[in-house]
Amino acid sequence: MTDQDILARIKQLVDDEHALRAKATAGEIDPVAERKQLAELEVMLDQAWDLLRQRRARSGSGESPEETGLRSPHEVEGYLQ
Repeated sequence: MTDQDILARIKQLVDDEHALRAKATAGEIDPVAERKQLAELEVMLDQAWDLLRQRRARSGSGESPEETGLRSPHEVEGYLQ
């Protein structure tokens, strides 16, 4: 996976988020389902941004970005806890 692949994934997730919010505004999805799906999208976005940051940090320090991996939702979401 390249940085461009990750950026494309981030763009797709943001597009999915906008589509979900439009459905909610139009009343096409109930608020409980919307919150659940938004929470899932936010975690996936956080994971993708984290992976991109990891890759860029490794590249910047002369290491291989290919040795990075997607961190678990618990790890990514638990940074501030």
